[in-house]
Amino acid sequence: MANPRRNSYSTNQSVDGSFQSQTQSSSSLSSLKHLLKKPHALPFLLLLLLLLTWVSLRLQYSSRFRHQQLGQDGHGDDDSKANLVRFKSGLPSAIVKDKRGWLLDPVSLALQFGVRGGAVSCSQVHIGEIRRGDIRGNHRHYSCNETFVIWGAKTKFRLENNQMDGRGYAEVTIGEDEVVVAASPSGTAHALVNVDALRNTYFVGTNHRQRRRKFTMSNSNDYKRSRLGLFIGL
Repeated sequence: MANPRRNSYSTNQSVDGSFQSQTQSSSSLSSLKHLLKKPHALPFLLLLLLLLTWVSLRLQYSSRFRHQQLGQDGHGDDDSKANLVRFKSGLPSAIVKDKRGWLLDPVSLALQFGVRGGAVSCSQVHIGEIRRGDIRGNHRHYSCNETFVIWGAKTKFRLENNQMDGRGYAEVTIGEDEVVVAASPSGTAHALVNVDALRNTYFVGTNHRQRRRKFTMSNSNDYKRSRLGLFIGL
């Protein structure tokens, strides 16, 4: 059988504890209001405002910088389908460490940012340019994975992608102020075209195996160019 006195005592303890907590909160609030009314509280308020402003700007900058590092400056989904990551050629950028400009290792950077199926070492390297209106690639390699660095001009990059309904390829446009690291896995067709009105496109390509067989769209009988449609008119 419950003891009425014990129950009454417990209830009174609970009420008293709640009242004490409310009294302490009210007292703290009153003290804070009293402090803020004093003249020397103004510097404290200004300091608090500056601190909150700095935190807000820092969070915004970090978010924007992270997007640029990951190539997500409005291009994230398309870049993923084209298997590339893009960076700004000037600050802020993950590939620019100082005023001298950008510098990168294409193989390690591709791995770091999740670009799939690229070279794992640089057994073979080629460097070149694409003049205005001209095209490089428009073929596939069967015995090597290839990693590219592309920069210098407004450039279209196309990569065969069977998940793209109705087209069979993904396409992105690289800006003249951007540097792109892209990869084309073995057996995947790729093409680059310079669509800039003034500038030349520059690129570095690297792969980890010697080429044994090169597949060219323009001379293939078993794979029609019109099906992939890398660049009509070749």
